[in-house]
Amino acid sequence: MIKIKDDLLFSTSHSDMDLDMIYGFIKESYWGQGRTFEEQKKAIENTLNFGLFHNEKQIAFARVMTDKVFFAYLLDVFVTEEERGKGYSKILVNEILNVPELKNVHKWMLATKDAHTLYEKFGFELVKRPNMLMEKMNDTAKKIYT
Repeated sequence: MIKIKDDLLFSTSHSDMDLDMIYGFIKESYWGQGRTFEEQKKAIENTLNFGLFHNEKQIAFARVMTDKVFFAYLLDVFVTEEERGKGYSKILVNEILNVPELKNVHKWMLATKDAHTLYEKFGFELVKRPNMLMEKMNDTAKKIYT
């Protein structure tokens, strides 16, 4: 874990992540409804994971799917309800974008329903040419994203 300030730590280690807390939050989110614990566990095992910890308790989480050169997709970003409004989402995103192995990734993407202003602070913008993007969704994804 990396010390951000006295009582705030940042981690990239799978073993530090509180899977029960993460799953508990995500299964209630608009994007994670319907996920099973096993699906969330597998997703965490196959991505880079990032957490913020306040007094050793996990308060924020995010994952990144990436090849570490050309493309990275930021997802499952959240701060627990009781810790919102304290700037932790900005700290988390800033730390992720400055991890040495991700710092020079050519293109980042993410999907958000309501946090555009947060991500704009870090240079994210609406897709310039959406007609170039395609997607394939199963029935579960269609319920969430359409």
